[in-house]
Amino acid sequence: MSCLMRDYRLVADAVAADIAAGRLRPGDRLPTQRAFARQRGIAGSTANRVYRELARRGLVVGEVGRGTFVRAGERSPGPALVEPGTARVDLELNYPVVAEQAALLAGGLGRLLRPDVLDSALRPVGASGTPEARDATARLLARDGWEPDPAHVLFAGNGRQAIAGAIAALVPAGGRLGVEALTYPMIKAIAARLGVTLVPLATDEAGLRPDALAAAHRATPLRAVYLQPTLHNPLAVTMPLPRRAELAATLRELGLYAIEDTIWAFLHEGGEPPLMALAPEHTILVDSLSKRLAPGLTAGFAVTPPSLAAPVAAALRSGAWTATGFALRAVTGWMADGTVTAVERAKRRDAAARQEAAARCLAGFTVRSDPHSYYCWWELPEPWRAETFVAAAARRGIAVTPAASFAVGSASAPPAVRIGLASPPVAVVSQALEALAALARGTPEDAASD
Repeated sequence: MSCLMRDYRLVADAVAADIAAGRLRPGDRLPTQRAFARQRGIAGSTANRVYRELARRGLVVGEVGRGTFVRAGERSPGPALVEPGTARVDLELNYPVVAEQAALLAGGLGRLLRPDVLDSALRPVGASGTPEARDATARLLARDGWEPDPAHVLFAGNGRQAIAGAIAALVPAGGRLGVEALTYPMIKAIAARLGVTLVPLATDEAGLRPDALAAAHRATPLRAVYLQPTLHNPLAVTMPLPRRAELAATLRELGLYAIEDTIWAFLHEGGEPPLMALAPEHTILVDSLSKRLAPGLTAGFAVTPPSLAAPVAAALRSGAWTATGFALRAVTGWMADGTVTAVERAKRRDAAARQEAAARCLAGFTVRSDPHSYYCWWELPEPWRAETFVAAAARRGIAVTPAASFAVGSASAPPAVRIGLASPPVAVVSQALEALAALARGTPEDAASD
């Protein structure tokens, strides 16, 4: 078995090298697995492992009935298809940065430079953090009259680790986790690492459908469900209060736990209460400071029911997912002194400005979004397919994310792309969106002949 593992990974490494070198370009279709196996002189089962490994690394995406395509992403050779002199505009990566951010954060780091404070900050901390960190986090996460009990707050290194800890605590290897049919892509990677099977659940304009959750659980029991009720990524849908109440009742009826991801919810000031406020005994709320502040120095949060505190803390420890002492001390100071709140306000203004640009540049197209969010979901006009559009955009120096990156299960991904608005300057975002709109008004044949 270990030799087989090495063999398929070596083949995957060779394909990855072709992608990195530009010999395989964004939008290129790989051979069928049968043809690939013949070309490489390997078994069909090994070819299947190679393709799964490439997908796990984020290098390719598959569309049922269409094939497997090289992905136009952060690790794909976007510039290889860019015309000479054209800079790459990244509308995939989505970490917001505002002008005043660095100055606001600098003061907090200064506090750590005293030798006695630094000595304390460099010591290890457990999943439960410190009393000061728990109190500051509880105040930060409070919404619409709800505030978590500080005693129930746990800490991870970032939001992804908090999600992984929650899944590991609730779903054993081989267990089933319900997710929205289009979901945060890292859930697929986390589930694969933990040996968890993802079950796609239907959604509508109000978010996850409780009847779909109940039907899936009754068909073959789920261990939990992961969802994003506020500013869903990628659809930017926010679940209204009646749907949240219905979902909370369904969780209680089925005896299921929900992992509620609120990482983007800080943009929706004064929004709906979290699902945890309606079903506190059946919900783990996960959040982080990666989007609020910056990914380079952050912390993840998991607010648990009392019954789940011990298993989630154990999962965070065993996965080496707990926060570092230095990061926790820094972010606690930023939460306590109002820095995080100030940066949040600036990012809400920034997101609104970017959404205005998107609405202006993509007028006339079918675009789902929210005036508070940093992304939008673009349902492409016929005859465009997502992968063809992504490849054509890459030739113009613009990276966007195809729907297949978010799709779970064997159903075909829709002809849509997610546009991340957060990373480039607003003027650059506007120029890129205008270029994409012009591209979409043409045809793939037009784009190929440019």
